Amino acid sequence: MPDADDVPPEHALLVVDMKDYSQIPEAKMAPTRADLDDILSTVFAQCGISDVATLDSAVKDRGDGAIFVLPARHAARLVDPLLSHLRQALERREQTRLASSPTIRLRASVHVGPLEPPTHRGDAANDACRLVDSDAVRMAMAAAVDHGMYLAAAVSNTVFGRTVRAGRTKTLSPHHFQQATARVEGKHGFEEICWLHVPGLVPAVISPYLTADHGMTPSPGTDSPGTSPDVKNAKAGARETTAPVRQKGKASGKSRLVQVGRDYTTGPEQS
Repeated sequence: MPDADDVPPEHALLVVDMKDYSQIPEAKMAPTRADLDDILSTVFAQCGISDVATLDSAVKDRGDGAIFVLPARHAARLVDPLLSHLRQALERREQTRLASSPTIRLRASVHVGPLEPPTHRGDAANDACRLVDSDAVRMAMAAAVDHGMYLAAAVSNTVFGRTVRAGRTKTLSPHHFQQATARVEGKHGFEEICWLHVPGLVPAVISPYLTADHGMTPSPGTDSPGTSPDVKNAKAGARETTAPVRQKGKASGKSRLVQVGRDYTTGPEQS
């Protein structure tokens, strides 16, 4: 048995959450979720991440999202090429879906941290869920919707430093990300630097959507974040013109899928 003072092993986490899932008609919820599961399975295969297992007993599945728990070595792959592949898969579905099928738009977060096996309890899972539910990524999602995109992601500062800034991402560099501060309403103890990425949009299009209360991080020597341009001005921004680069990744080992929505909760459902 591990000692109580031992730091648990680190894992990489990918959290996804469907925008407006609760507004989907009940009869279409299960088929829409099945489409999302198929998309995620395909994207993992494209990135060379195999043997994804579900841990249904670990947390309560709220239906609108999932936490993927993987070996920490996959952290860079979860940023690049996964986010690019995920964007392309969502766009393909949108182009081919029936008119009666709901559009799938996703908020996502990538984080890394220690998790206690075998149930993967820990602050890292809580923080990954709070990132995906933060005001900052919701503002990035607003920018994505206004410009016809289907994915907005928040990369934790830890992951950003180990992957993007460290040069471990093949097609993404720091200038593809917008720095922000992640906060969640009702979670007053949570305030973390994160890096927003909307595949297909440059950061200059995202930044006007951020305000002092919704994700803006002031830079040294600049005015107060309250002087941010109005959100309406961001709609004049142009899409990124660089074509997406297809990148094949290789990986080995097992990854684990934990079904959940937002905060990481364990144990039986409480009334």
